Amino acid sequence: MTRPDTRARRQLALMLAPYLVGLVGLVLLPALVTLALAFTSYDLLRPPTWVGLDNLVALGDDPIFRTALVNSLVFALIAVPLRVLFALGLALLLHRRARGVGTARTAALLPTAVPEIAYGLLWLWLLNPLYGPINQVLRTGGENGLTALGRTPPQWLTDPTDARAAIILMSLFTMGETFVVLLAARRALPRDVYEMAAVEDATGWDVFRRITLPMMAPVLALLAVRDAIASLHFTFVPAFVVTDGGPPPYSTTYLSLFVYQTGFEYLRYGYAAAATLVMILLTAAAVLVQWRLIRRYRRFYRL
Repeated sequence: MTRPDTRARRQLALMLAPYLVGLVGLVLLPALVTLALAFTSYDLLRPPTWVGLDNLVALGDDPIFRTALVNSLVFALIAVPLRVLFALGLALLLHRRARGVGTARTAALLPTAVPEIAYGLLWLWLLNPLYGPINQVLRTGGENGLTALGRTPPQWLTDPTDARAAIILMSLFTMGETFVVLLAARRALPRDVYEMAAVEDATGWDVFRRITLPMMAPVLALLAVRDAIASLHFTFVPAFVVTDGGPPPYSTTYLSLFVYQTGFEYLRYGYAAAATLVMILLTAAAVLVQWRLIRRYRRFYRL
């Protein structure tokens, strides 16, 4: 007769089986194939040939790859803190129950639920320099197509700096998941601490600086690292749909778009796999930073 614990373990194994099959078939095996192709020359027409580290060396000498790498790092350094701060501000603003709060929370989460292609096409219309709503609003109060300050509106699709700013702006409105996590973290904080702060007549800034921020710091650190990792592919759809990697010279070409163009447009699969390997190494570095931050916080918290 089967023991209850054995039966429960068997049921758990059966429940996990579809996930494990998907994990192995859709994640682990493609990752191993990509790792192997990174050291080969493969164009889908001829069998792959072993080239060792030649692809990685060529990436170091490739100015387009270096540009894509710098663009990706700059995007992460600017967009990730802005996304986390934006989500934190909304979470602190909307954590209390009040009239209209539910609608505001839904509005904050809604852009995340929109399909990425549709989201990119929407922003392609919003950012149109001639008749896009954003520039139309900026021209309000101005003359001869200028803003109220007498300056030319941003050329979101043709100016390199403005195009990079547009990609960052697009990413700010897809922080719904970060907002939900921070909202849950804020609502989970103990009320007793805030009641004691109110008794001591602490100001709002003191409460945020001495209570809210320290208690939410671990969650903020995890979300920042998670966003830094995800930023490697956040930029693909906006750069592909809205700017197509331009304006010249490769102003919005990021690592994800570089890999796509190299592999699927130029059929240099081995070279694209080597670039993907670099992305994996960057992800591993971000995970290492996350692990060190968690360990440091735990040591500080125990002290």
